[in-house]
Order: sequence, then C-alpha cells, then structure tokens
Amino acid sequence: MKYRQEIDGLRALAVIPVILFHGGIEWFAGGYVGVDVFFVISGYLITSIILKEQEAGKFSIVNFYERRVRRILPALFFVMLVCLPFAWMWLLPHELEDFGKSIIAVSLFSSNILFWRENDYFAVDAEFIPLLHTWSLAVEEQFYVFFPLIMITFWALGKRWLMAIISMIGVLSLALTEWGWRDFPVANFYLIPSRAWELMMGALSAFYLFKNRQPEGVIAHVASFSGLLLILYAIFFLHSGIPFPSLYALAPTLGTALIILFATKDTLVYKLLSWRIMVGIGLISYSAYLWHQPLFVFARMRGLDFMSGDHADELSLGMVAVLSAIALVFAYLSWRFVERPFRDRRRFTRKQVFSAGITASILFVATGIVLVVSDGAMFRYA
Repeated sequence: MKYRQEIDGLRALAVIPVILFHGGIEWFAGGYVGVDVFFVISGYLITSIILKEQEAGKFSIVNFYERRVRRILPALFFVMLVCLPFAWMWLLPHELEDFGKSIIAVSLFSSNILFWRENDYFAVDAEFIPLLHTWSLAVEEQFYVFFPLIMITFWALGKRWLMAIISMIGVLSLALTEWGWRDFPVANFYLIPSRAWELMMGALSAFYLFKNRQPEGVIAHVASFSGLLLILYAIFFLHSGIPFPSLYALAPTLGTALIILFATKDTLVYKLLSWRIMVGIGLISYSAYLWHQPLFVFARMRGLDFMSGDHADELSLGMVAVLSAIALVFAYLSWRFVERPFRDRRRFTRKQVFSAGITASILFVATGIVLVVSDGAMFRYA
C-alpha cells in the first residue's frame, strides 16, 4: 500500500490532544476524541491492506496476525514491564491488585471489558489507573480478530455486497451507540459493538479509494479543510459532560474520513499534516500513546508538582509539558529500539515473534494472578 505521510500527520493530530486531555489541560476538554480519529485510521489502513492482498490472491490470515503482533505487542509489553516495578513500589495494596487485573486483561486483549465493569472513563479516580488507556487497544485488537474473517467469508459475494455488509454493521453500531449512551453509558463507551461504526467508516473510505482516485480541485480543498475543522471542533468544544460516543462522535470521525478521502497533495490540509514535525510525532504516536498515561498517573500518585487549590490532584501546566515531552522522548526510544526491530523479519522470524508474544502474555497473566491472589502484595507492609 502506498505510504501517505499525511496519515502520520493525522495520527499526530489524534495523539497530542489525547495526551493533553489526560494531563488535565482544560483547553483540550474534548481531547479524548483522538481515540476516535485513531479508530477511523485503523479501519482505513487495515481494510486497504486486506483489499490489496485479497485482490492479488495473496492474503494470509497468519501473515495478517503476524503483522499485528509485530506492530502492537512488543511496545505494549515493554511499557507494561517498565511499569511493574514502579507499581510495586508506589501502589497501595488495593491499587496494586487492580493493576494486576489490568495486566491480565491487557494480555488477553480484554481491558475494555475489565474497565467497563469497574471504571467510568470520565470519573475522577480514572486519573489514577496506569493502564486505563489500553481499553482502546483492546477494541482495535478485537477488530483485528473479527474483521479479516468477515472479509474472507464474504469476499466471494463481490465488493459491492461487502460494502453493503460493512455499511449495515456501521449503521446498526451507530444506532446502538445513540441508544446506548442513554441506557448503558459506560458499556457504550468501552465496548466494540458501539465503536464498530467508527472502524467501519474507515473501512468504507478504503473501499472507495481502492478503485477511485482522491477527488481534486475545489472539492478537495473544501472537504479536507472541513474535515480538519470538524476534528478541531470536537477537540476544543466537546467535554466530558456531553454524552459520548453518540452522534457527537460524527464530528471527529467524519472529519477524519474527509481528510483521508480528500487531502490531496495540493491542499492546505495535506501540507499542514505533512509538516515534518507532525509526521515525526505520527510515526511514534503509538508508543507516545502507551507512555503518557502511566507517566501522568505515577506523577499524580507521587505528588509531583501538584497545584494548590480545590483540585489537589491536578498537575501544573509546566509539569504536564515536562511529562508530555518525556513521553515523546520515551516514545522515540521505544519506537527506535523496540517497535522497529520487531517489525524487521530479518531480525525476528515469525516463529520467534509468536513464541515471544505467547510467552510474554503467559508471564504477564501469571504476574497479574499473583498480585490479585496476594491482595495486592499485602506482605510488602509490616
């Protein structure tokens, strides 16, 4: 698939607001919508890959899962490993027990289900959960499991039928989302049935561009810029008091789809997103997303640079800036020395990657079980 640097720039536009939202910066009250931007991008990229390989008769489900393992697990497990000693030193027993549950759930691609059962994403205590952000990775991992099977199963029907099926899934999911925020808001936020439409929006964008060129001219300028405005509107004007996901989520998701479809090289949006620093942040965005939440959580727990006033758990703007910069530095290092090496088939074979992934998952699950059954390692205290 042809590399599109503006997609990396779009990733940067997604991850920066998420980081600043979790840092408690009020200007970015809707920064959580960066996750929705990521969902649309994932739907687009994964579908594009499958379409290209299916069309060429080269698609392999094993190869697909191998690429996903190489992409997701090394950096994720590395961040979890680094978090473990700090959790051991700094978390109280009940917090460490919850951390144990988290690493079990993350290892089994089900952290969104765990947090649905235990935590409201917008609750105050969510600021003290080191792995809360992994709920979105679980949604994507579940998508990676089921979506290729749908594509393979219905491929023989033709692309029009496939688009119809994907459209139907998207419409039903959006309807469920709009109903869900009223009757089961927490499940609606975390679970894939009410998030699938965002991924399907990206998938439909891939179907369109698979056989069609991006529109050019005035329509490309207007549509891509409108997409950028929709994303910025969501970031700066939505907030935790607005039901989400709901029809409000159309702003960041539709905005993302418009940029994917219309941001041609002569548009202002393409030039902005292709800016070198945006592309650079986009390249390390996955690792940046992994690192930022634990850094903020442990800083809050250790009382680093708290503001005085009514909200004693808020970090100062300066400390958020420092931690965000550290997150980006750590992101670059893990991208350079963890992500890239594991993607290189010359350095790690398929067998080695799968074996390492399974072994690490088992070890993390075992560690989590120990933390849970020991009541958060209560023996650490006299």
